[in-house]
Amino acid sequence: MQGFLARQGILVAFAVFMIAFAVANPRFIDIDNVFGVIRSSAILGVMALGVTFVVIGGNLDLSVGSMMSFSTIVVLDLHDKIGPTLAIPSMFAMTLALGAFIGILVGYLKLNSLIVTLGMLSAIHGLTLTYSGGKNMDIADKSGTWFSVFGQGSVAGLPMPILIFAGLAIVLSIILSRTPFGRKVYAVGGNGVAATFSGIPRARVVFMTYLMSSFCVATAGLIQASRSLGSQNTVGQGMELEVLAAVILGGASLLGGSGTIFKTVIGVLILGFIQNGLLLLGLAFYAQYIVTWIIIILAVWLDIAAKRGGLWSRIA
Repeated sequence: MQGFLARQGILVAFAVFMIAFAVANPRFIDIDNVFGVIRSSAILGVMALGVTFVVIGGNLDLSVGSMMSFSTIVVLDLHDKIGPTLAIPSMFAMTLALGAFIGILVGYLKLNSLIVTLGMLSAIHGLTLTYSGGKNMDIADKSGTWFSVFGQGSVAGLPMPILIFAGLAIVLSIILSRTPFGRKVYAVGGNGVAATFSGIPRARVVFMTYLMSSFCVATAGLIQASRSLGSQNTVGQGMELEVLAAVILGGASLLGGSGTIFKTVIGVLILGFIQNGLLLLGLAFYAQYIVTWIIIILAVWLDIAAKRGGLWSRIA
């Protein structure tokens, strides 16, 4: 039993919160509400999938919020200029270029990831404002474009954002757990020096994690732009902290070397359902921030306590 809790403590915490909110308000487990929460969490979730690779690799990425704003604004602007068929790959290429630049600085030049991505947060925000001229973006003809399918479409009754989130989670989970590259990410994050002496190209692995993170950000930007067919130029501002919270809540260590895609998905859902549950309970929005923080701390505490076999550390 203790071994199960040590491995699946975050799932137990998730189940406890779901049961508690369902008892407090039966509408919480209504199927429409559940799908609504998952759909609204899809953008955050897609971004968290990419950041999971970065964190497991022993680094941080605080630029994803600004990068998402950039990708959203760019694809909306290019939609009317060159059409969605060319706008989407162009946006992905530009976003991947930003991720590659960060990967070079952190991977090959071995600069501190916190400093680099914190600086890029501001730099990309400035780039977004410069590109947009400080204005928000809207698609001119919102009724005559197929571009809305990514954010508003559905397949067999399932919203497209959920399908994209789920599909990407499955693919990235296989990459992380079943491929040599995934094992290299764990090795680099667990002990970078040992990985280097073992012949693992540490710089290349770190570079690729940032490239994967930027790909996920571009995908999130595509969903965001498609869902509203317009956007503020600060749409992703502050999301980097929510993304990091979801990844850490899912059990990934800030020291690197541990974490899974599946548990990151659980971390994303915990954040989404906590906010939804508090909303259904009628809690004022400013109080929700405090309660959400307390619940996150409790969830992480329960997970750690299950792994060490006690609620309190044995070290004084």
